[in-house]
Amino acid sequence: MKSKSENIPVYSLHNFSSPERDSQQFQVEVFDASRHFSVKYPHRHDFFEVLYLLKGSGFHVIDGNKYEINPPSVFFMSPGQAHKIEFSNDIEGYIFIFTEDFYLINQSNQNRLIEFPFFFTIRQDNPPLILNDQEDVLFLESLFKKGIMGAEKGDDYSIELLRSILDLILTSSATLYKTDEKMLNKGKGHIVVKKFFQLIEDNYHKNLTVSEYANQLAITPNHLTQTVNNLTGKTSSQIIKAKQVLEIKRLLVHSNLSVTEIATRLNFPDQSYFSKFFKRETGKSPLQYRVKSL
Repeated sequence: MKSKSENIPVYSLHNFSSPERDSQQFQVEVFDASRHFSVKYPHRHDFFEVLYLLKGSGFHVIDGNKYEINPPSVFFMSPGQAHKIEFSNDIEGYIFIFTEDFYLINQSNQNRLIEFPFFFTIRQDNPPLILNDQEDVLFLESLFKKGIMGAEKGDDYSIELLRSILDLILTSSATLYKTDEKMLNKGKGHIVVKKFFQLIEDNYHKNLTVSEYANQLAITPNHLTQTVNNLTGKTSSQIIKAKQVLEIKRLLVHSNLSVTEIATRLNFPDQSYFSKFFKRETGKSPLQYRVKSL
């Protein structure tokens, strides 16, 4: 985990697992106010998360988008997203966190995970799934309870059962999750865009060009830009710049790194270019933004 003085903390799955499960690629358990881990907010995860809340209130901020906690509801998070959660003392629910490898190991479709409408979303938002049917509430709750029982056993059959339970949780949630139907009918296009978002999360600090991202996707820059524009209304370059600006803002507010250090960390050629880029995109210099935000 990285120090807050240097960056927004990044937590791996083992930070949330008991010592005897340190090597596992998942954790499923009860989520309540007594669930204490020495984590700081905001922070990031390098794993996927499903948070099912049955009671309580508060707010969940994911990548700058603020959502009210209105149980029964389910929140979904993708690796790399920064979030902050504020909840009441009567919060109750369940949480399932897992790595990409854990879910995909037996899947023939390696795009299966990002095909779900709530991971690496096309609109780059994360509204929760609000459950209105009591049957859905009880069914999901039973899956989490069964998952906790399987995790406690820890044998090979239980692990395979857990993968099936996780798939049921995700698939059931996807059928209830409100999304743009037209977007789901775009074929391979929406997978290309989601993979692009995933690559940006993994590589934003390298300051890669559109061509370099297109090369990793094995398509041409024009194909990438056209596909992204068709589904998001933005160009590939705009998406990349928006991510860079977001990360710069986070470091200016949540770290004590100097402007020069931030420019170096995000692989800009020099501080002058970095400052001009930020001012062009936001209308403020990095120092002006830091002073105003603090």
